[in-house]
Amino acid sequence: MGTIIFLGLSCGGLLLAQRPGRGGNRGGDWGEGGWIGEDVRTPREVPSHSTGTPDWTNAPGFEKDVFTFVRIRRQRAPGSRGGSWSTDTPDSDLNLSYRLQQLTSLKVDPNGRFLRLTDQELFDYPFIYMVEPGSLLLDEEEVAVLGKYLRNGGFLWLDDFWGEREWADMAEVLKRVLPECSFVEVPLSDPLYHCVFDIQSKGQVPNVGLGIQSEFDPEHRTWERSDAREVHHRGLYDAKGRLMVLATHNTDNGDGWEREGESDYFFHKFSENISYPLAINVIFYVMTH
Repeated sequence: MGTIIFLGLSCGGLLLAQRPGRGGNRGGDWGEGGWIGEDVRTPREVPSHSTGTPDWTNAPGFEKDVFTFVRIRRQRAPGSRGGSWSTDTPDSDLNLSYRLQQLTSLKVDPNGRFLRLTDQELFDYPFIYMVEPGSLLLDEEEVAVLGKYLRNGGFLWLDDFWGEREWADMAEVLKRVLPECSFVEVPLSDPLYHCVFDIQSKGQVPNVGLGIQSEFDPEHRTWERSDAREVHHRGLYDAKGRLMVLATHNTDNGDGWEREGESDYFFHKFSENISYPLAINVIFYVMTH
């Protein structure tokens, strides 16, 4: 993939224009474990659950010379507090992909992908995303494949889980994947936070309802649980210091991408200032390290 050049960005903000709403379907319970058929391979095939998703094309002949946002399809642990692998899709995947191709010279797949860890093409993609990992459940084959993928240069982002129980449940699974590694807090001095945008704090993104309410809440509360007030960005590193896994805990970056068109306040406070700068930095970091 060619050099990534970022266009028209300031360290103080994305300077994004909010896309107008398009009246997407708000029905269903997708954010709490809704079902997507096994034959559905891309978020483009799933109806919008927010304000509609943008579309774009790449030049003929360059369809595969692109960055692809890959969401992992997985089981949900019985009795867990975390939600489904499908939370926030398709809007989060497609909106983030659109912003990447809009704000950078990076060519981006307009469809994205849903993959299982056991799909043969997994190793074709350097970046994978898991949402709601507080409900993470992997069988022995998936554990082995994910460990091989990460040790061979792949990167996993875990996002949108809240509280100590969900952290402990996720960490137990990842310990099976990478038993030689332990999570450590990623310091704000890390190049990840300064490679495109100069990120000075680990901002908290709530679900859109709580985010809108926070404007009028005297506490401006953005945490979803009492034991989830502090945002953590923790990582698993290999022996050479390469970041293999990033876990963004007590925050919901996916809602910042998914719900960007539903509230002017939510867009500017959370999507533009927190979710998009972090995602662009993470993807740039992954693709250049």
